[in-house]
Amino acid sequence: MSPPDQLKEPSKKFPDFIPPTKVHYDGQKPTIHLRKCKLTTQVGGRTREHVFEKNIVTIGAMEDNDLVVSDETVSRYHCKIEQGDTGYLLVDLGSTNGTFINRVRIKEAYLKPGCTIALGNAELKFHAADEKVEIVPSKKERLGRMVGRHIKMRELYSVIEKIAPTGTTVVIEGETGTGKEVVAQSIHDLSTRKDGPMMVFDCGAVPDNLIESELFGHEKGSFTGAIMTRQGLFEMAHGGTLFLDELGELPLDLQPKLLRALEQREIRRVGSNKPIKVDVRIIAATNRNLEDEVRNGRFRQDLFYRLSVVRVFLPPLRDRIEDVALLVKHILSEAHYNKLPDGKQKISAISRAAMDLLSAYKWPGNVRELVNTIERSVSFAEGELIEPRDLPEVLRGEEQPLRRSGAGGSAGSAGTDVDGTFKDAKERWVSSFERDYILTLLKKNKFNISHAAREADIDRKYFRKLMKKYSIEGSGEEEEVDTLA
Repeated sequence: MSPPDQLKEPSKKFPDFIPPTKVHYDGQKPTIHLRKCKLTTQVGGRTREHVFEKNIVTIGAMEDNDLVVSDETVSRYHCKIEQGDTGYLLVDLGSTNGTFINRVRIKEAYLKPGCTIALGNAELKFHAADEKVEIVPSKKERLGRMVGRHIKMRELYSVIEKIAPTGTTVVIEGETGTGKEVVAQSIHDLSTRKDGPMMVFDCGAVPDNLIESELFGHEKGSFTGAIMTRQGLFEMAHGGTLFLDELGELPLDLQPKLLRALEQREIRRVGSNKPIKVDVRIIAATNRNLEDEVRNGRFRQDLFYRLSVVRVFLPPLRDRIEDVALLVKHILSEAHYNKLPDGKQKISAISRAAMDLLSAYKWPGNVRELVNTIERSVSFAEGELIEPRDLPEVLRGEEQPLRRSGAGGSAGSAGTDVDGTFKDAKERWVSSFERDYILTLLKKNKFNISHAAREADIDRKYFRKLMKKYSIEGSGEEEEVDTLA
């Protein structure tokens, strides 16, 4: 039997709640569980040990199995071991000569440490290790592209340093704008795949009918407009990393195909029956609570389990306000818009008064909002320092609602703000209008982005771009959205 016929839905019965399988907090002490499946074989009188940290370990005679057993009594794809929350499950894949645990033939059964697995005439010993390692916060102020000295960030650095080289699947959770893509890039850069490609796919920015083609590719003529064969992101990321941003936005009908690609490590292009092997590490990110999505039937439980090998949480900026000064310094030193022709910084620093305002703000848009704020301030600053007058009105507590006249509907004076040049005043007016317009449409359409974009008669992708520009989230309580800058 071939793997496409056998490696389908997981056999495990899932509980209503599936906690992280690797990283968790024990009281106040963060710990990481390094769960390993160990299989020992006897070859020529010598014992060989094979260690796996994967969710699924395939065993058989074919070379594309995780453990290759060269014996004429072993089927090409003989069995698999699934790592579950309650233990390791051995599943026979319809082998010719059967799979046995301690001489008892099984279809599927849980493994106990020290038991013997027989595949035809071949025998394996199973051992499980669950190493509990306490996370000691790193002493670093940055790791890869991440910046921050808060203890939650330094704990995250320690976790990432341990998991980055392993190749395990990672789910990054956190609010919009916290920097999940930066974390994903840092994991890739610290991994053994750093010389390979890192491809990024935003599950919420592509029309539903094109997602399958984007991920898996398509053959010429497979649908209207497919004028040539095209590789998908899985193929393009071969040997590297595929980052799935906004995973919670992935349509339910496409989730089984992603699950199949993760389990079988192969994909099929749209319009083709030919399987293509891929070697890709998956890193996913979401600002949704996937456990709630599973309970509400909007996200497949088996896919959630497959992805949740390692789950890490990125704290919101309001919980690490002490990092704002460090982030501002980093942004000013790295941003292209703050570079003069000779390479020097246009703005060298920020005044104490301006920093006090930044530190007092709650940052509902998180790091993305801070980056946008600094870019705006650099363009407004007249000297070498960012002063309070260069910051957005909302940070200074001076934000005024956009005024409109009654009958004609034309805009009046936006708070009679005529400071600066005509160009600056116009930019402030346009920004204020865009933000208010997007928020109003979202509220009117109950925060359904597709409906709001349709009413505005603009592309959903551009609508999302405007939302990101003004750090507006597409879901959540209305009063929280009202506070966004």
